[in-house]
Amino acid sequence: MAEKKTAEKKAPAKASSKKNNKKPGGFKRIWNYLRECKGEIKKITWPSPKQTTKNFFIVLGVIVVAGVFIFALDSGLYALLGLVMKF
Repeated sequence: MAEKKTAEKKAPAKASSKKNNKKPGGFKRIWNYLRECKGEIKKITWPSPKQTTKNFFIVLGVIVVAGVFIFALDSGLYALLGLVMKF
């Protein structure tokens, strides 16, 4: 079986004419891109308003917790710096 794979070689590709390799014009390429984008947007499963609200409050909570943590860390380091600078 392995011998067949090595024995079979692809024939060299024939050089095609320049007409076949020509890219579509600028407006055609933009149109194709926008059409593909529209198709991809249709594939998206959007969350329900209830799920969006839930996620919003989760993100808001994480931001508040992170803010409090950074504030406490900053205040602690500032107090430590004040102690070091007194010496």
